[in-house]
Amino acid sequence: MSDQTFQMIAIAIYMAAMLGIGYIAYRRTNNIDDYMLADRGLKPWVAALSAGASDMSGWLLMGLPGAIYLGGLHEAWIAIGLLIGAWLNWKFVAPRLRSYTAISENAITIPSFFEKRLKDNAHLLRIGSAVIILVFFTFYVSSGMVAAGKFFEASFGWPYLSGMFFVAVITLLYTLFGGFLGASLTDMVQGLLMFAALIAVPIVAVINMGNIGNIGSKITEMNPDAFNLFSSFNENSAILAAVAIFSTAAWGLGYFGQPHIIVRFMALRTPAEAKTARRIGIGWMFLTTLGAVLTAFIGVAHFADNPLDESTSETVFLLLSQTFFHPLIAGLVLAAVLAAIMSTMSSQLIVCSSALVEDLYNITGRKASPKALVMLGRSGVLLVAVIAALLALDPGSSILKLVSFAWAGFGAAFGPIVLLALYWRKLTAVGGFAGMVSGAVVVFIWGNIKPLSSAMYEIVPGFIVALVVAWLVSRATYRPNPTIDAEFSEMEKEVGSKVTA
Repeated sequence: MSDQTFQMIAIAIYMAAMLGIGYIAYRRTNNIDDYMLADRGLKPWVAALSAGASDMSGWLLMGLPGAIYLGGLHEAWIAIGLLIGAWLNWKFVAPRLRSYTAISENAITIPSFFEKRLKDNAHLLRIGSAVIILVFFTFYVSSGMVAAGKFFEASFGWPYLSGMFFVAVITLLYTLFGGFLGASLTDMVQGLLMFAALIAVPIVAVINMGNIGNIGSKITEMNPDAFNLFSSFNENSAILAAVAIFSTAAWGLGYFGQPHIIVRFMALRTPAEAKTARRIGIGWMFLTTLGAVLTAFIGVAHFADNPLDESTSETVFLLLSQTFFHPLIAGLVLAAVLAAIMSTMSSQLIVCSSALVEDLYNITGRKASPKALVMLGRSGVLLVAVIAALLALDPGSSILKLVSFAWAGFGAAFGPIVLLALYWRKLTAVGGFAGMVSGAVVVFIWGNIKPLSSAMYEIVPGFIVALVVAWLVSRATYRPNPTIDAEFSEMEKEVGSKVTA
């Protein structure tokens, strides 16, 4: 049996497992709350692992190892920023968001939370944020399909469209029928698979390659600054170096506004379980990131005689797995890459579906039965997937640029509003809407002016502008609202911390 046959068997087993989990979730989905938020019944470890898997995507297994392989440890600043941002998100956003969304008329999406928290009877926040979600996530899902097509093309020689449609159909099926629970459970399994692969590859490689000292010597021989976290800033002034580091690490700011991540906070069983989930999630994130970094360095030593170039550096993780593992196990490692792609796609499809049904359809005032709403939710998943697939027909689409731009857009548009909504009772609907729009506009303009985007990642000015605008407009438009004050106080009491107004 050929190596490729073994690898395809492993991937077939993985795909079958995903469909099986989706079917189990389908059997447990009875109404729209089940479909969109698993009826707020996620256990901490499911929420933590599914959030991590839906967040990291293929960047963790291919993008990060490839960047460090070529440039050295200084490429890890994005990972450092993401680790800090994720910890802050679990610590300061998760418990309050879980509590407040339940208190504010059981809001089950981020747009509906904005509306219900701020009593926006004009529906501006709900419609505006739903539109932002649909636009950004449709392209985001499309980028995942492009990545899937390129994966099968590079790994198995499949035609690009065949690989793209294969992954799209499997992901669509378990998301379409399993809903949020199906996406969360499959993401959890995918997170465990990613963890196992990123830990196993560097350990097995070191065992096979022998002396760690020799490995380190080969690495420094190939790149004397490989282990220097500040190597790319040596020729800059201290101020420019600090700006460059902050700009790179500022990816962490995006966490506060990523709908597919913070929706996991809303689905926890209780606010108190955010603490347990944080420890699990950050532990997973730290170890998998460490595994990715070690994999890159081991790749530098292993391929010292025949170095990878820029076009192949992102395959270092896959090449090492194929070198040191039986083809069947190597196939499971390949499945881990698919897991990273599919987990992100499924989470984004569910958020898009909720934006269509919960945030746009429901505000029309039309009544529908629970089963009809679930069917509408599934139709929303299908619609977004079809549009994303049409956009993905072009294999030349720029994946990394699109992901970076979408991350900044969500982080700047939603992040400041989420934080203000949870920590400042005087935020107003007008202020929230003005901040959200201004953040998105600044990201769009800044990100498309090369001198500006090269000097500073667009999420930084977008986040700052959104925060300042929301605060200023809210101060100008604030009127006391007893209902808002009562709900805010109830949330503070439930999470056990007081914040002055």
